[in-house]
Parts: sequence; structure tokens; C-alpha cells
Amino acid sequence: MSAKKILISILLTLPVFMTARAAEKQISVNTDDLSIILSVDKSGQLLFRHFGGYISDPDCFSGFKSYRRSDYGTDPLAYPASGGRYFNDAALSVEFPDGDLNCELLYKSHITERLDDNVTRTEIMLADAKGLEVTLVYTAYEKENVITAHSEITNTGRKPVMLRNYYSASLPVIAEKYYLTHFYGAWAMEMQVDRELLTHGSKVIESKKGVRTTHTENPSFMLSLNTETFDENYGEVIAGALAWSGNFKLNFQIDETDRLNILAGINPYASEYRLEKDRTFVTPDMIFTYSFAGAGQASRNLHDWARNYGLYDSSVMCPTLLNSWEGAYFDFDTKTITDMIDDVKDMGLELFVLDDGWFGNKYPRNNDKQGLGDWDVNRSKLPEGIAYLGDYAHEKGVRFGIWIEPEMVNPKSELAERHPEWVVKAEGRPVTTIRNQWLLDLTNPEVQDFVFGVFDRVMQEAPTIDYIKWDANRHVESFGSEYLDKQSHFWVEYVQGFYSVLDRIREKYPDVIIQACSSGGGRVEYGALKYFNEVWTSDNTEALSRVRIQYGTNLIYPACVTGSHVSAVPNHQTGNITPLKFRFDIACAGRLGLELQPKAMSAEERDFSKKAIASYKEYRDLIFNGDLYRLASPYDSDYYALMYVSKDKKRAVVFAYCIRYQGRALLPLFRLSGLDPALDYSIKELNVDKSCFWGSGKTFNGDFLVNHGINPKLGKIYDSAVFYLQAE
Repeated sequence: MSAKKILISILLTLPVFMTARAAEKQISVNTDDLSIILSVDKSGQLLFRHFGGYISDPDCFSGFKSYRRSDYGTDPLAYPASGGRYFNDAALSVEFPDGDLNCELLYKSHITERLDDNVTRTEIMLADAKGLEVTLVYTAYEKENVITAHSEITNTGRKPVMLRNYYSASLPVIAEKYYLTHFYGAWAMEMQVDRELLTHGSKVIESKKGVRTTHTENPSFMLSLNTETFDENYGEVIAGALAWSGNFKLNFQIDETDRLNILAGINPYASEYRLEKDRTFVTPDMIFTYSFAGAGQASRNLHDWARNYGLYDSSVMCPTLLNSWEGAYFDFDTKTITDMIDDVKDMGLELFVLDDGWFGNKYPRNNDKQGLGDWDVNRSKLPEGIAYLGDYAHEKGVRFGIWIEPEMVNPKSELAERHPEWVVKAEGRPVTTIRNQWLLDLTNPEVQDFVFGVFDRVMQEAPTIDYIKWDANRHVESFGSEYLDKQSHFWVEYVQGFYSVLDRIREKYPDVIIQACSSGGGRVEYGALKYFNEVWTSDNTEALSRVRIQYGTNLIYPACVTGSHVSAVPNHQTGNITPLKFRFDIACAGRLGLELQPKAMSAEERDFSKKAIASYKEYRDLIFNGDLYRLASPYDSDYYALMYVSKDKKRAVVFAYCIRYQGRALLPLFRLSGLDPALDYSIKELNVDKSCFWGSGKTFNGDFLVNHGINPKLGKIYDSAVFYLQAE
């Protein structure tokens, strides 16, 4: 760190207050390598000057002139409000009590405070003369080169103010070209990658589903600057992700000056919000990073930030597991489960998870048509109870987990009969079902108590539970709440109610591992990950499909949260038949689990599984805590390859897959760019009798592996390899 940066770091250990008395001032938000520079102009507007490489002296922007014509609106505002001279999409749009739709925010003061030796927070207060204050909060994570931003909107007037837009952040960007990478999908094909060159006008990425909002889109992106290509290792890339579990909207608008403005936050769709006197509305965090070394470094920045700040207790290494779902579905009894626990022990796995079907008596949960909401143990299936199963697992040295879906209810259930007023529905309209179920209204405190009570009761009934799989198998349709007076508050207050329940759960059960499952990847976002240890990446367990699902997911979210399972063939989702080794090699690139009936495996398959599970446990610390380097993209190549490297670069694991037939003449070459060229590395292919690489068992110079690479013989679809590297 330079002497200038050290001096700035020392000065920031004390709070610094500034007011609007000076004619012009500069405000900087800095990480080790990045800066955001904001300027207060002579009229009191807060202008956005810079996001990118570190700038040691923000006063260089004093007297800055953009030469923008006055009839083309204002210079880029840090948090543009609708009205005045601003005519593009606004971060904030309000209606004042007198009907005025204009809002003109002017600088009042700011404070910069060092929270610890790595984190600095800057709060900038803006105000409109009619009784509204907006505090922009920027939190800089220096080593991770990540900056988060959100807004806090306070009604200081005497009457309610109506909020129409209330985004978390506005980010103006200037470049010659903007190449956007974003995500789309559906059930069983989440986190597919789209790339496109942005043109003038607006590009919108949004969800209006309320729950399971990340199945079809994801509130995240990468933006490659001054190029029309996506590159792992070269070029400038901005990456962003919104930490919000409800409706979201990302808006990318290029104006007539070729400047791009990015708005990110809660979707204003049907969400007009009445802000009462003296109340403050706090928007969710938008997370940004900036890379000068391509998309790979942007991912590594986000992953480091997530492990250190964005996930719930990332120090916990989620165990290898067997989930009962595809192995038993609803058809099981106590012996079925204890036999599967025995198999977990025998195969070297660490956790057994009992999935759907264990509850309901008046309406037994023997299919998905009834019983959801009635969280009493099914006495016909499991007369000994859940505690017996947990104790049995623990006696075997195996952890025990269980599935719940507490936000949902079947129409055919005791809960629906007792509390029809708890169901999300629009008065006078049909209540639609998805997967034969309704959604409970988490805006209602009574429902929040019930949902918390489901979790609490299950834990009290079986204190040996170590893991909860929390599912949510439908989104919101025909929304409405019997509890709320203001129906447009529903979308926001549902999510706030969800978070309130999770806050209570985490206060009482801080050590339970909880997975966010939402028909698979419906809650893959950083708002949920503040409470959950991992996500169920997709209900699609087919290995070839998982290539693109996991590739897209790990562009933004770290592998340590990526639940990835080996399942039976023909695959239950796609019908595809893939080799067991290929299935394991895909699953081992995330948090390894199994989703099958071990009794149906051959002795040869079980032996290989034991070997693969044992080797995974030897290197999984690299999956959970290492740096990810993508070596070949499934979108640009007939191969997919990636590697995880320890922080000290002394250990690594490489995964390589052939995903399309190559013929006899074509073979891959993978440069292992994450290694240290100055070290020597031994390399060994795992879980094979005969290696596909001539160099397995040898030692190579790091510069050879980085600058030339390895050429494993992967010529046929489903050929795959896992290599372990150790510095010598």
C-alpha cells in the first residue's frame, strides 16, 4: 500500500463530518484498488464522477467540466430523483402530500467512518425542501475490492409521502462499448448465461414473482467494458448483485451522450409505498466490484466478499450428504430411512437428509396433493418419530437433517381448514394453486409466528437435527393480503416478514445448517444467503445439465454454497444416462451430495463412490475456500474446465469435462492460470486406474503449467478428469 493510502487509512479511523458550506467538495469511497468519487457542485447537487481504478487525490476533480449541454439534462447524479431537470429513469420517484411529483435532492452532510481494519462506511445525507431525506450508504471492503450501496429514505414532513421508485443504487458508467452478461432460465435449467452488446435505450432484467424470484432471472450481472467479447483474464469488468429475496429490477439505460446508467433495487411493480411521518425505508444492498483482469477476477472478488461478509457463517463446511428424495420420494417407512443412514455411514458420507413425506395424519403426506402445513410426524410411516431417526443417525456417527416447507399449505390440510385467512389471495378472485399448494401470507405477524413455530417445533421434537432443507415450491399469483390495509405494500412486506422469521431462527438456532431450496434455484441471491449456509442449485441433478447451471451460478456465487448431487440413471429429470464418474466429477466441483437409493447401486458403483467421496474430502477445502479459475467455458468450447487454488497457491484441484464428441483429432489444452509460475507442482489424476494425462504422477514447473498447460485425452462426450496439484 502506498504512503498516501496509508495516510488516508489512518485519517479514516476517525469519523469525518462535512456540511454544505463549501462551494464544491469531493467525496471518495476507496478499496485497495478501486475508488468511487462523488462531487458536490455549487448548487448542492451530488454528482457521480468516477467508479474504477484507485484515485489517491479526489480533489483532482475540483473544477471538473463534462461539457455536457445544459439542454441534455444534468451531469450524472449519484442518486437521481424524478423531476427537476432529470429526465431519464430515476432511482427515486415520489409524490408529496400536495401532489408534487418532482423531487430535488441536495447535499446536506456526510460522514466517513472506519468500522474495522478492512471496512469503511460513508453516509451522505441529501434532502428535498418539502420534507424528505435520503442517506446514501456506501460500504467499502478494501481487500475484497467490493463496495456495497443502499439508500435510507426518511419522511421528515408532517404527512405521508408516496414512494413509487426506491432503488438501492444508481451507477453511471462511461465507456465506448458495454457488453452485458446476465442470467435466465426456468425450473431445472437455472442460471443460463446470456450475453449481449447494449445499445441505446433500456435493457431491463426483473422478476415479479415475489417468491422463487431467481428461477427465470437473477439479480446479478457482469458488464465488460470497451469490448464485444467476454473474457476470463483480460479487460475491465464491473460485476453486481442485489441482496434481496423478492421482486427486483436491474435497468441498464444508455442515453444520448453514450453514458450507461445502471439502476438496481426492489422492483417498483405494484409496490407504491406509503411512507409515514418520521419513518425510514431502508433499501437492500447492491454489491459492486470492478476488475481489471477480466471476469475471473470479478468472480473472485465477489466470492471473497461473500465468504467473509455475505454468507451466513461461511466457516462451516457443509457436509457431504445423502438426500432421500430421488431415492425414496414419498414411499418410505422407518426401515427405509435407517437403511439409508446405514448406507451413508458405509459410503463415507457425513449427513443424511429426510426429504418430503414425513408428516401429516388426517391428510397424510403420501403425495404432493395434501398434508402440507400439518407438521405432525406421520405415525403410520414413522411410528418411532423423528427423534428416533436423529438418534439412530448420531449413534452411527452420521449427522441428521430434515425437509420443511413452512411458507406453504395444501388446500387439503388441517391448516387451510383452520386458517383460510392466512392464505395469499385477492378478495373476490380465485385462489390459484401451483404444485397443489397455496402461499401463506408472511406480511401477517401471526403467520410469521406460525412459520417460526414450524422450525422451532421440529427442532424441539428432535434436538439431534443438524441440518434443515427449507423449500418453497411456488411463486406468487393473484396477490393480496387480508392483513394489509395497503395492498401495494405486499411485495415488500412479505420479504421483510420472511427476513424477520429468519432473524428469529438464527438468534435461537445459530449453529443449524440451513439450505435455501426453492424448487431448486429459486432463491440463489445474497439476500437469502445472509441466513442460509447453502442453496440447492437446481432440482435438475443430471450431470450434463449441471455443467451450465453450475458455471452460471459460480460466476457470481461461490462454490461453497452450491449444492451438487450425484443421482441415478436414467436421470429422473431428463432421462439422460451418464457415466457414474462423470456424475461424480461434476458434483465434486460444488458441495458434494448423493440423491439416489444406494441399495440400487452395484458393488462396483459403491466401491467407486467410496473412493470419490474419500478423495473429495481431502481437497474440498479448496472448493470451499480457494480461488476459482475458469479454464474453458461450456458456452464457448466443447469442454468445461475449472480449477480451485489455495490462497497461498501451494495446492489446487482441476476439473475437466468433455461435453460434446470431439472425434479423434481434437484434444484440449488447459492453461492453469491460477498457479504460481515460480513453484514446482506434482500433478495426479484422482479416482482412476489409468490416467488420461501423460503427465499424471510427474512434477512440473509452475511456468510450464501456467504458460503452456496440460492436455488430457478427453475426446468423447462424458470423458472427465480430476487432477490434484501440490507444490513441492
